[in-house]
Amino acid sequence: MRHHRSDVVERALAVLDDYGLASLTMRRLGSELGVQPSALYHHFLNKQTLLAAVADEILTRGRRPRTASTWDCQVAEVCRELRDSMLAFRDGADVVATVFAFGLGASGPAEELEELLAGAGLPDDLVAVGSRTLVHFVFGHTFEEQTALQANSLGAIDLPARASQFDLGLHLVLDGLRSRVGQQALSPTH
Repeated sequence: MRHHRSDVVERALAVLDDYGLASLTMRRLGSELGVQPSALYHHFLNKQTLLAAVADEILTRGRRPRTASTWDCQVAEVCRELRDSMLAFRDGADVVATVFAFGLGASGPAEELEELLAGAGLPDDLVAVGSRTLVHFVFGHTFEEQTALQANSLGAIDLPARASQFDLGLHLVLDGLRSRVGQQALSPTH
């Protein structure tokens, strides 16, 4: 049976969710699809491009309509959506953050954040820094939260949930960005 690219991504998401990132190999994926691993290279140049497609699909599945009316509430919506998208799949934070870091994909949230920050009047030299700061906060917090959730579910640790800390941390970053909106750029040492 011939598989389409979307079939491969769908099965890769299932393997990721069922077994984790360490088990998402081309060999395992080929076995799951009933094909030789070499058949997957018809759709993906290498495992990195497969992971990029998986990360983009994780983000696509998590998309929600924007309802906020102010730039800062829109930024919060993007960040919460990113977090929720990654938490929806086992090791989702690891996959999305890695793909983003390597410049292979998963850039939609960062691009949307840049547009929102530029539209809010943040000085040009701080738009990219502000966007990356938000994205890195979401990646880091979600990775830590997801790791703790998985370890708790396996009985390896017993830690309280960290979900409430996400909004507090996000508001701290937003407070800093709000203070810069409409100001001339200041050097990072001030």
